[in-house]
Amino acid sequence: MTDPDSALPALSGTARSLAARCAPRVNALARQMSRGAFEQLHGYAELPADVKDVEIAATARHGLRLFLDRVAHDPDPRTTPGDFDVFRERAAQRAEEGMPLPLLLTTHSVGVRVLWQALRDAARPGEEAALVELAGYLFGAGQRIVRAVTETYLDEQAALAAERHKEHPSLVRGLLEGTTPPPPGSGLDGPSLVLFVQLPGGPRATVAARRTGRRLQAALDRAFGREVPALLDGTGGRAIVPGGTDPTPPALAGLLDEVCGPGVRLAAVPAETAAGIPEAARTAARIVRVARACGHPAGLHRLDDVLLEYQLSRPSAGSDRIAALLAPVAGRPELIETLRTHLEQARDRRATARLLTLHPNTVDNRLARFSTLTGLDLSTPRGAALALAALLLRDAEEEPGRPASVGADDGA
Repeated sequence: MTDPDSALPALSGTARSLAARCAPRVNALARQMSRGAFEQLHGYAELPADVKDVEIAATARHGLRLFLDRVAHDPDPRTTPGDFDVFRERAAQRAEEGMPLPLLLTTHSVGVRVLWQALRDAARPGEEAALVELAGYLFGAGQRIVRAVTETYLDEQAALAAERHKEHPSLVRGLLEGTTPPPPGSGLDGPSLVLFVQLPGGPRATVAARRTGRRLQAALDRAFGREVPALLDGTGGRAIVPGGTDPTPPALAGLLDEVCGPGVRLAAVPAETAAGIPEAARTAARIVRVARACGHPAGLHRLDDVLLEYQLSRPSAGSDRIAALLAPVAGRPELIETLRTHLEQARDRRATARLLTLHPNTVDNRLARFSTLTGLDLSTPRGAALALAALLLRDAEEEPGRPASVGADDGA
């Protein structure tokens, strides 16, 4: 990138004299910036007083002295990379504190304007040419400072994000397994909302999985207005929203469909404390699994939507006997697949045939064969309910399609 000062001529004695007359006003100008001009900027008033009165004011004084002393005493006052060390340090601090980049950059542009106005006020008749000389150096220096600040801020923000994302998987996994206490100040020691998300389709290739995981993370952050700790991959995953409570944002399901494709299923279960997160996660996963098996359309599922079916999926004294009803078709995956799709499609034979790319008569033949082998009559409410319960209990053990990154058991 071209140096904005490289084509400027050496400063005249008149220009250096004009800058020298402004040097005694450095402290007053810094106060004018930090407690005057900057106060008009959106978001500045909310900054802590010590940041405004100490750090920002000190940075303003440094910038004013740097420019005025250089142009007052050096006939060729071009800046060097080392001149911006203070600005870079402050930019890194502001990034760590979360100050928006537009606000940070605007303070620098406003500072240039305040200094330009001070030079204009100090100029005497006949010093117009000297004022033009100083303007060239002032705006060139401002451009280089903004570039240095922007680069440092973005670098620091990227480093912070990488550090957070590196910590997130182990933290979330530990919270889901109940083996990691919530870090101080994370907000995870109180009420939280635990999400289970299941994306349509099967596992994706590595690159596509990472891209989908990033999109899903961005969608969750956007929906909840904060960075959401999550454990995600190309098939879905889990997330923990600190301080979150039910109901979830109404637009969440639509937003996930928008970024991940139609057919996203999710459930959200509140946890009162960190100790309740593992059970909330298991419950959310079961809700999604049961809703899918019962033929509910994709979207946000709640426990009340599948209350009876959920209870059927819970292990009990008779669970082994119910699950054993599918033993005669254990070696017939095409019959299990047909049963699953038939139940998901609310026992609509034509919809089942369309999804399996079969003729409806083939679906009828498979279901008839299933009934013959198991003794379950799917045309009766009791037979369909027993088949559904057996399938749910079987899924609780095998968990097909569970996000690979989750790692903890959802079914027990």
